[in-house]
Amino acid sequence: MYLKNLHLRQFRNYLDQKVEFTAAKTILVGNNAQGKSNLLEAVELLATLRSHRMGRDRDFIQEGMDIAQINATLERENGISDLALTLRRNGRRSVAINGESVRRQMDFLGVLNAVQFSSLDLDLVRGGPDVRRNWLDTLLIQLEPIYAHILQQYNQVLRQRNAFLKKAVDSADAINRTDVVVDAMNRVSTRDSTLAIWDAQLVTTGTKVIRRRDRAIQRLAPIAAAWHASISGSTEILQINYLPSVPLAEPHPEDIQPAFLAKIQQRSAAELYRGTTLVGPHRDEVELMINQTPARQYGSQGQQRTLVLALKLAELELIEQVVQEPPLLLLDDVLAELDPFRQNQLLDAIQDRFQTLITTTHLSSFDAQWLNSSQILFVKSGEIVS
Repeated sequence: MYLKNLHLRQFRNYLDQKVEFTAAKTILVGNNAQGKSNLLEAVELLATLRSHRMGRDRDFIQEGMDIAQINATLERENGISDLALTLRRNGRRSVAINGESVRRQMDFLGVLNAVQFSSLDLDLVRGGPDVRRNWLDTLLIQLEPIYAHILQQYNQVLRQRNAFLKKAVDSADAINRTDVVVDAMNRVSTRDSTLAIWDAQLVTTGTKVIRRRDRAIQRLAPIAAAWHASISGSTEILQINYLPSVPLAEPHPEDIQPAFLAKIQQRSAAELYRGTTLVGPHRDEVELMINQTPARQYGSQGQQRTLVLALKLAELELIEQVVQEPPLLLLDDVLAELDPFRQNQLLDAIQDRFQTLITTTHLSSFDAQWLNSSQILFVKSGEIVS
């Protein structure tokens, strides 16, 4: 797939900017805070309807404006698509393909595929479980666009169930905090009928999330391990393990629903006391191990960078396998985070295989061959010139 052009209006610090992409590799050069990352973020939004910056829609829109618009023309083997995303300050989005409004946003997903790699991705190793869950969910949205709908359903049920639990705690608080524990224990055997409804819905939607996450990790892990072995010179072994809060019953993963429900019932007293859901995919972990040692706790900075690089290259390869076309690669100031050896590993892996948009503050990281085969654009204060 090839992104032919991009048109940003009132998006971040771009008032009205058109960009034509004329090479497989585009290098965006400029000082910090000029808008380089904003352009890559716009492409990421078209691909996943999410931003790794986790911003609200109103954060994307220029001050004093009500909407921001992102338009692009994408060429794929099955034809050309014109994509449009309109962001509104009130949070109501709209999307269109070839001028036709798309009612379900998941039908917009999967048209453009892209892998984002930024300095923030080092948090995949250093950060908490929520960072790794978000990374895995973003990958899954590209592999299976319907996953966006499944995840939305789960999060909606989770919010409603948490609201019910909190209301139960708040009402009991008015009497006596200790009574909450007694009340919770009494309810374990009878199960409040309303809570039982939320339990059933949480199990149904949560099981769909867990199964897809497990399947994605099983496919990604060996690819990442191979890349990691290549980059580390086979001196280190990478293992990626999916650790759901409801253990998968091997070799019978279909037994997960009864196990899920049983664990919810087991934690009933604690949930009713704390007023929040303690079991489900929102508490899953993705474990990253180097030579059977947790990378988060013991990995050196070099090891952590190698691990993240291997993950990103594996994402590219897996998406290419699934969609049968190479995705775009968005490299946001990442070369500064890599030593020369890892830079060369990354640049050699890319070559002209993936259309790549790469931001940098200077061109010294690139050799003459790369520069000669790349489109170079300069970014300053929300304006782009060649």
